[in-house]
This record gives sequence, C-alpha cells and structure tokens, in this order.
Amino acid sequence: MKKLISLLLAGVLIGCTFAACGSKNTDSESDLAYIKNKGTLVVGITEYAPMNYKEEGSTEWTGFDTEYAQKVAEKLGVTAEFVVIDWDNKYTELDAKSIDCIWNGMTITDEGKLNASITDPYVHNAQVVVMAKDKLAQYPTAESMKDLKFAVENGSAGAEAATEAGFENVTAVLDQSTALMEVSSGSADACIIDITMANSMTGEGTSYANYGYQLELTSEEYGIACRKNSDLVAEINKITDELMADGTMDQLAEKYQLTLIISADAY
Repeated sequence: MKKLISLLLAGVLIGCTFAACGSKNTDSESDLAYIKNKGTLVVGITEYAPMNYKEEGSTEWTGFDTEYAQKVAEKLGVTAEFVVIDWDNKYTELDAKSIDCIWNGMTITDEGKLNASITDPYVHNAQVVVMAKDKLAQYPTAESMKDLKFAVENGSAGAEAATEAGFENVTAVLDQSTALMEVSSGSADACIIDITMANSMTGEGTSYANYGYQLELTSEEYGIACRKNSDLVAEINKITDELMADGTMDQLAEKYQLTLIISADAY
C-alpha cells in the first residue's frame, strides 16, 4: 500500500514538473521574451495629437507614435495594443506589467531615467505656453505671466516647467487635451503643453484657431520608457535604426510635422 502511494505521489510530482515547464515563467525570462511569448506589445498612452489620437468618428488609434509602435511591433512579430493610462501613474503601470512601455511623446527626464530604462531620443520637443492669440503680445516673457492661471497635465514635463518658471496658480488635469480645453473654457488663462501638440491642435484650420504660442519654456527630447533594465530597449533602438535608415521615420515625421533627432541622411 505504501509503495502504491509513493508511486502515485511520484506521478503527481512528475506531472507538476512538466506542467511548470510548459507554463510562462515571467520572473526568469527576459522582458523581450515575455512580450514575444504573449504576442502583444502593450503600449501605455494618453490621447495626444499628433502622437496618439483618434480621428473624428473613428475607433482606431493613429498618430506618429501609434504608427511607429505598430512598425516596431511588426518587426518583433507581435501586435501593438494601445491602453490609455493615468499619466501620473505611468511608472506604476509599467512595473505592474499592465503595460510594456510608455510610448506617447514622453519627455526624457531624470525622473524617467530613475524609474525606467529609456530608449535613444527620437523627436525634438519643447514646452510652450498656449493662450488666446490676442493676448500673446501682452505676455512675451515668463515673468510677465506670473499672475496668470495655468493648466498642466498632471505629472508631465509641462507641470515641471511651470514649477521651474515659478508659476504658482497652476491646476493639474488629466492630460494635455484637457489642459487646452481649460483655456478655451476660460477656467485657465493659459496652458503649458508640448510644442508637438500645440502645432497640431492650435492655429488656422484647427478646433483652436484663435489660440497659439510664442514662448518656449524648455527644449526637450522624446524617448520610449520600458521596465528598468529591460532588454526591449536595445531591441527598439535597433529597429528604430532600421526605420531611420530606410526612410520610414522621415516619412512619419513629414506626415505628422515633427522634427527627428536624426534623419535618414545620417545613415
């Protein structure tokens, strides 16, 4: 009887061992292998033209970063899946594996380098002060704007720029689109957003035709954040070099009116 029980237990242990071998071991495998294994690259974004947004009446994401991520995912042999996140909690989402990367016109900062591993920069950016065009002449400098009410995206480079400029009357909102709406509704006098969004969303032919900017508070670069020490970073850099060399990145930059850090001419 004891011998039979021992044999049965041995069989259970062997079965468990084989089951374990067949399951995904996300603790021991590399980040890149984990992503390839599940077949999806989950990209954390906010709605932010021209990087990630939806055309009116469409349910599909488009934009520079959307197309860029899709091309990288294709070369990885996986599908890009876009998930809207709370920007202020982006690194928590990344660590929890709710997303695999933050790919949404993300300014490279010291905080970002501390909380994640970041790719080589790919697009030039700046933080600009957007307000009604007829008020621009009254506020040519940051000092002249000290008494204005500002809207910024929570946890963003715009929020950091407001602090560095010494602006005190600042309201943090969900995302940059909301910051712009705060200005148009009169809840704020101005907002601080990325120049890429300002160029896409304000001025003639846009929904914010009477708004614009003249002051750049900072000069920055965009990067893609992955989990700390993730081998996905090196793979994205490698694929990006390929997309730069074959002109794909230049085509996307021209389509969405962005300035690349490096163009195809450098290859």
